[in-house]
Amino acid sequence: MRRRQFIAGFGGVAALPLAAWAQQGRTRRVGVLMAFDENDSEGKTYLSEFTQGLAELGWTDGSNLRVDVRWGAGNVDRMRMSAKELLGLQPDLILAHGTPVTAVFQRETRTIPIVFASVSDPVGEGFVASLPRPGGNITGFIRQEATVAGKWLELLTEIAPGVKRVAAIFNPDTAPSGGLYVLPAFEAAARSFKVAPIAAPIHSDAEIETVITSLGREPGGGLVVPPDVFLFSHRAHIILLAARNNVPTVYPDAVWARDGGLLSYGPNRADIFRRSAAYVDRILRGASPAERFSSRPNSKWQSSQGCESARPYCPPIDSAARQRSNRIRPPTGASQWARFTDPAVAASSQKPPGRVCLTSGTRPGLLQQHPSLVW
Repeated sequence: MRRRQFIAGFGGVAALPLAAWAQQGRTRRVGVLMAFDENDSEGKTYLSEFTQGLAELGWTDGSNLRVDVRWGAGNVDRMRMSAKELLGLQPDLILAHGTPVTAVFQRETRTIPIVFASVSDPVGEGFVASLPRPGGNITGFIRQEATVAGKWLELLTEIAPGVKRVAAIFNPDTAPSGGLYVLPAFEAAARSFKVAPIAAPIHSDAEIETVITSLGREPGGGLVVPPDVFLFSHRAHIILLAARNNVPTVYPDAVWARDGGLLSYGPNRADIFRRSAAYVDRILRGASPAERFSSRPNSKWQSSQGCESARPYCPPIDSAARQRSNRIRPPTGASQWARFTDPAVAASSQKPPGRVCLTSGTRPGLLQQHPSLVW
């Protein structure tokens, strides 16, 4: 209720016609720094969702708006360089993708409004004073809370009950709070599931390979991949190593499962970028980021299983998994999704082996009550 009342307070700003804000006769300028590589298809999807959201609100790139885009490629040095380039263009507002990008901009400016998309811990990072009242020039959308680590371990131990030790990999240079944001919740959840937690900081492909191969040397090893722009930019390597070494792994976004990873659980990040357009719209119309509610993830959470390249570690779909999902992917080449309301049908031979997507569509804790599908 408090959030609705707060948003309603901006109704007068949002309701003004766009023409009223264009009377000065100048095109507004928005700088966007994406954390991924410019050739990353998922990053392109996020950017497209953002620009489409702006278009729906009356802002058209090349008409009343100019959008300047740079790409960080998961590299902090490149992010710093790109941030300075964008600020040199004197934008009216910045859209910052992820924690390291937002941190770079915060160090460079305390006056230009910044809207972050997909930051895990804005209060802990010092980006905002509080979620209801950010208090500075930064606001935006939180990716997830640290307690989601419990859901990752729950799903991992369910699909691979033989797991005895689980590593969480992260790059201290790019992970939220240097990795410390998720680790306490991960370690607490590991104790509750009676598995040994392993903190595994990495900085390179070679170090990633060392961690995963060591987990695969003996039975009982598992892996959790928290959100981290460095890891995301190296996801093909991580997915391949986990499959080759038969290490069951849970990932933070559905794209990891689409790319061949075993299992993923996390918010719909494309939707976060689309919703960010509404914040940009209101700030360009005169609202202050200091008063703009920093929003938690919405209800679109995704849990996906994609075993195509995870073989031979691709367990059969058990009864607990079937109860969480009422849709399965149809045979290859089919143009429509198959929907099954009967769990017995969902387990039938109408699905190709090892091709199933389980998606929550809900926040953690409500997975079983509201099943849906995103592949």
